[in-house]
Amino acid sequence: MYYLFVVILALLTLIKLCKASVESRSRRHLQLPPCPWNLPLIGSIHHLVGDLPHRALCDLSRRQGPIMSLKFGGVPFIVVSSPEAAKDVMNTHDTIFATRPQSEITKIITSKGQGLVFAPYGDQWRELRKTCIRELLSTKQVQSFRAIQEEAARLVRSISSAQGSLVNLSQEIARYATDASVHIIMGRRFKDQADYDKFQYYQDQGFHLALSFCLPNLYPSLQLGRTLSKTVQKAEIYREEMFEFIGGLIHEHQERRLNQVPPCEENLIDVLLKIQSGEGYLQCPVSDILAGGRETVATVLQWAMAELMRNHAAMSKVQAEVRGAFTGRTKIIEEGLGELTYLQFVIKETLRLHIPGPLFMRECQESCKVMGYDVPSGTKVLLNLWAIARDPKYWDEPETFKPERFETDARDFRGNCFEFMPFGSGRRMCPGMSFGLANVEVALAKLLFYFDWSLPAGVHPRELDMTESMGVTVQKKEALLVQASLRVQLSD
Repeated sequence: MYYLFVVILALLTLIKLCKASVESRSRRHLQLPPCPWNLPLIGSIHHLVGDLPHRALCDLSRRQGPIMSLKFGGVPFIVVSSPEAAKDVMNTHDTIFATRPQSEITKIITSKGQGLVFAPYGDQWRELRKTCIRELLSTKQVQSFRAIQEEAARLVRSISSAQGSLVNLSQEIARYATDASVHIIMGRRFKDQADYDKFQYYQDQGFHLALSFCLPNLYPSLQLGRTLSKTVQKAEIYREEMFEFIGGLIHEHQERRLNQVPPCEENLIDVLLKIQSGEGYLQCPVSDILAGGRETVATVLQWAMAELMRNHAAMSKVQAEVRGAFTGRTKIIEEGLGELTYLQFVIKETLRLHIPGPLFMRECQESCKVMGYDVPSGTKVLLNLWAIARDPKYWDEPETFKPERFETDARDFRGNCFEFMPFGSGRRMCPGMSFGLANVEVALAKLLFYFDWSLPAGVHPRELDMTESMGVTVQKKEALLVQASLRVQLSD
């Protein structure tokens, strides 16, 4: 095995040198973005060592500039870290950058883009996106979701039952986000803990496989790397198991539909079943929407509560607003949520500081210029939305949680402000924005309305661990442990 490894390494080095020579000649007359020093074979990967990718790339861009070239193995990237460059990608050349890149492992997992997240830009993707927005993810549909209220009520009851002991709020929020997403999309929550655990496992496993630094991902044109890679085998097994799991949920849904009298209103699964075409077509979009709904909601809620626990003045102000808006009531109603201005500021500031998906990926389909630099066709683009939202050039006290900034700052996250893009912008903007926000608003309002919150004895608010952890989204690494005191009597 040792000699085999040496031979493979030598071949890779030779291929790398030959390819670099060809690329050097072809790019000699191109004005490419600045590039930090690279190493043979691995390219720029060493610059990411020691920190989370969005933070490492932010530090690197401060030295190299708002747009820079990188190479991960043999795959060329440009990294964008300014609103001006982001506007070029997401607005000026939006059609050229409307496809999301797929690693070789992602292609295996998604059956070459059979889904919503990684589907190539084209008619099939447009039709699927239109269907999801029209049937499920529109503001009008989201506002009528009784399932959100039901699951948020379950969240409140679960926390209330634990009074007198520490509550793992991270765990409670994660369960709520999963149950709400599944309930809305499939008409019911998971039937048992085993389904819940499998769903969480498949989300985490898929993310780590797709973004792994394995030979197929780093050198997609090298067939030998694909043949020898154990990650390819793991990805193929993962795909079959994930498809079987989601397929089982869909089959159960169909069986339940057949036995329901009278029939219930259609949900997204029913709509997708009508337009199903091809193996894996339904499993991938269902998995994408379930994961997106769950991860984004859980992440935003967790960070919002953590920031409020560290900022007593903000906590007092938002609780006073929520309780004032629902004086004399024993439950939160949707009609009153629009009156909660400061609550919206808290959500906006949480999204600015803790963007769930800090790196937004696109792929160049046609050579063009970004900020005056040449971007060759096939180049992958990483938009560092996290760095842009914390840039002191555009934000006052960017590292400080300050919801009050939005009292006079009209910048919003609906896709037209390139300094603040937690949901992206342009054609590939997240279609589930209204879906996710509705879940966050209802749950956060209920948590603030019903309970007074405190940290465990001996923990000072400024000592609360806010370390990040990279998963499908950027989550809080340590669980948020708190004490909850019931302030308003629960309704039946």
